[in-house]
Amino acid sequence: MTDITAELVLKAYTYGVFPMAKSRGDTDVFWVQPKLRGVIPLDQFHVSHSLRKTLRRGVFEVTVNRDFAGVMAGCAESTADRADTWINNRIIGLFTELHDAGLAHSVECWRDGTLAGGLYGLTMGAAFFGESMFSRATDASKVALVHLAAILKAGQYILLDTQFITDHLKQFGAIEISQKEYLGQLSAALARQGTFGPPLPQAKLEAVLFGQS
Repeated sequence: MTDITAELVLKAYTYGVFPMAKSRGDTDVFWVQPKLRGVIPLDQFHVSHSLRKTLRRGVFEVTVNRDFAGVMAGCAESTADRADTWINNRIIGLFTELHDAGLAHSVECWRDGTLAGGLYGLTMGAAFFGESMFSRATDASKVALVHLAAILKAGQYILLDTQFITDHLKQFGAIEISQKEYLGQLSAALARQGTFGPPLPQAKLEAVLFGQS
């Protein structure tokens, strides 16, 4: 699929389709449209008590769009638990272009000035399409996801698409829905406009996610 462009990627997402590569070293990409789609209902986002304590301790400095390239590289790297990934240079190039256009965003977690984890995804309308996350320190990707949820809720987003569902995402309330239901939620989200803002301070984050101040 050598003629894929960032514009084509955007159009595909409006139909519930997204690109992946077979492996990190592959030079091509292919289109995916799961029959069952993973989503996290933002009004049912769950954070464990232990993770709330981590958030309150301020273990990580959280930023948005400070190091998009670093986050993509972290998501694409091999780890002890994941020998290969679906993120190849073609995917990196396309999403870097979308980031430069203000449509793809990253959330970073830093410890002692070093990138410890994060996530990235694409925004359209009031939908956020989560692409991938990584962690080099305990709870780093989890903290990034919690901050993402707070940003989305504060910015009036109504759809957090995780593409697939994993045990990791189930901890936060991720569920699987049918393709038909997903396309209905997608249509509603694309008809609205969310605002992707900076990380929320702890008090505002708790008020947005937990109703606490």
